[in-house]
Amino acid sequence: MLVEQIYTENAYRNFNYLIACPETGEAMAIDPLDHKKCLAGAKRHGWEITQVLNTHEHGDHTGGNRAMIAATGAKLLAHHGAKDKIPGIDVGLEAGDVITIGKTVALESLDTPGHTMSHICLLSRTDQPSLFCGDTLFNAGAGNCHNGGHPAELYQTFAGQLARLPADTKVYPGHDYFANNLEFSLDREPDNDKARALLDRVRHQDSHDALVTTLAEEMEFNTFFRLHSPSVIARLRESFPDLPDSPDPETVFLRLRALRNKW
Repeated sequence: MLVEQIYTENAYRNFNYLIACPETGEAMAIDPLDHKKCLAGAKRHGWEITQVLNTHEHGDHTGGNRAMIAATGAKLLAHHGAKDKIPGIDVGLEAGDVITIGKTVALESLDTPGHTMSHICLLSRTDQPSLFCGDTLFNAGAGNCHNGGHPAELYQTFAGQLARLPADTKVYPGHDYFANNLEFSLDREPDNDKARALLDRVRHQDSHDALVTTLAEEMEFNTFFRLHSPSVIARLRESFPDLPDSPDPETVFLRLRALRNKW
């Protein structure tokens, strides 16, 4: 499986992706907002884009669909529940569906509500899995739930699905919010040495060659996975004095998400 991460350089700091079969050159474009960059990337590698996939219905992920499909004739794939939100869906995906690209690439569809209720992530069936996670999981962060989502559903996605994936799974998010998310992590857990050491590196990284983390690494500095950390809970109690002595992880997650909304 070949992966091209494309940074759009827009105000929303979107990442678009191309995934290609090394044998056939067939490729999928994920959330190709900047269709020109995606088409140029495919041309540079000699790939043929035959499928477009939207992780969810927001315009900064679907805005390049029309131009991309007009240029390539690709089929459009998205969550089956997004049929009234994304025009022209050819294939509606459900949990467990497997998408093939060429002869060698297989991607499993994960139904991952929270950011929106019609959100999917893709998990590659490779020796080292890769997770294309849209706006569900970010480097050191979690998606917001402002536009059609629900934080309790997002918690269930994190706890019930993402946290159970293989530790070496590579994380490919829909935006580069890494530095800002690490700053929030340190605001919530000031003694997190992993987050502090990484922040200086990420502040100066080139988003065209962004650091790709694994889930194991995310568990070390992503506050939304660190729901049992005494430091996170103690700091959270400063904002929520009614927090129980041993709060359940969902309560911690929801309170963190509420704080992140205003941070």
